[in-house]
Amino acid sequence: MTDDPNTPGDEGRFTEGRHEEGRRKLPEESFPTGGVNAPVPVASEATPAVDPRLIVRQEGVKGYLGEFRRRLSSGELGSLPVVLALVVIWAVFGSLNSTFLSAQNLSNLSQQIVGTGMIAIGVVFVLLLGEIDLSIGSVSGLCAAIYAVLEVTHGVNQWVALLCALVSGAAVGFIQGTFFARVGVPAFVVTLAGNLGWNGLMLQILGTSGTVNLSGTDIVSRLYSTIYSQQAAAYGAATAGVLLFLGASLLDATRRRSAGIPSRPVAEIALRTVALAVVAYLAAYTLNQYKGLPLALLIFLIFIVVLDFVLRRTTYGRQVFALGGNIEGARRAGINVPRIRITVFMICSTMAAVGGLFLAAQIQSASQTSGGGNLLMNAIAAAVIGGTSLFGGRGKTWSALLGALVIGSIQSGMNIQGLSNAIQFMITGLVLLAAVVIDSLARRTQKAAGRA
Repeated sequence: MTDDPNTPGDEGRFTEGRHEEGRRKLPEESFPTGGVNAPVPVASEATPAVDPRLIVRQEGVKGYLGEFRRRLSSGELGSLPVVLALVVIWAVFGSLNSTFLSAQNLSNLSQQIVGTGMIAIGVVFVLLLGEIDLSIGSVSGLCAAIYAVLEVTHGVNQWVALLCALVSGAAVGFIQGTFFARVGVPAFVVTLAGNLGWNGLMLQILGTSGTVNLSGTDIVSRLYSTIYSQQAAAYGAATAGVLLFLGASLLDATRRRSAGIPSRPVAEIALRTVALAVVAYLAAYTLNQYKGLPLALLIFLIFIVVLDFVLRRTTYGRQVFALGGNIEGARRAGINVPRIRITVFMICSTMAAVGGLFLAAQIQSASQTSGGGNLLMNAIAAAVIGGTSLFGGRGKTWSALLGALVIGSIQSGMNIQGLSNAIQFMITGLVLLAAVVIDSLARRTQKAAGRA
């Protein structure tokens, strides 16, 4: 060993070794003509990534069953819990009293859930952001009062009165959304204050009488009470819904294939269409066994389908989901966060106005108790029980229908059994708690599986 300072030690020999290794890995022949600095061509035969959905569909029934088990184990439950809960509720009350599953009771139930269900659709939008709106009950009562006072007391044209009520709901949402999105006041505080303020404004509009009775022949009353007794109406609506679903599915599959991305095979689309047709025609048959197709139910379904399209098929809907999933990521992606927040609260308040009008038509009046009671809790519970996550980023408008059916079925079954409101409140509270627990456990499972 030499003491010459210019002789490399162990570190120098290690460095030289690395350089030699690098030279062995990158021989001169491996570079194209032009030297080391010349551009290196990209490999022409890269291994393409295989979409797991293609593997599932290639395996047929076995693949779908495996995918279903994987989704359950990873916490992606979807609407399965609420559908099972609805089956259990109907089975229990149907066994206790055959009246519950009669065509008359189910038809009445389909009308009675419309008001609360309409409000719950708006709640779904707000929950997708991970926020809450506590003013929906007061807003529904306020807009019902505006319509009743304008149409009955002041003799305003009923269509103008209806438009004023809906615009008032949108204006309330704009005000509350602005305080939340622009000023930075938490949505909980803004809407809690609105719950008190809009209720006070409703009382002021109703005046000393406190109650304004609808004529029963006005547009809102007719929208709620009209029932198409012709059997062709219910079956025609069911056929239209099935064909609309089939056409949309085929169009989506065609567009995906033309874009070179995985799409559902025709066999799967056919199976889904048949399943929907069974449910739709069974519902139509049940309605025709009593009076026929309620117009209120048809309007409710139209709202669900249209707003579901907005959420799942438009840029705006994808931006709503993006905000609920990761607000900072959405902001960095260039999404106008304040605008989306304000419009979501406007949609929520407008749907509260629509629901309030149907509830007023149901009791044929707007009074000081409109929008009160357990309406707020039922609307929020319907959205959550139906499968919309309280943590944001997951849900659909169909959650409002499923959740409203669960709550309405519980109330209807207990009324038939003659149970008190106290028992109904406790049972509904337990169902809501169970829905939130399932949502929390599913979210935890998704995180553990790396899918949240």
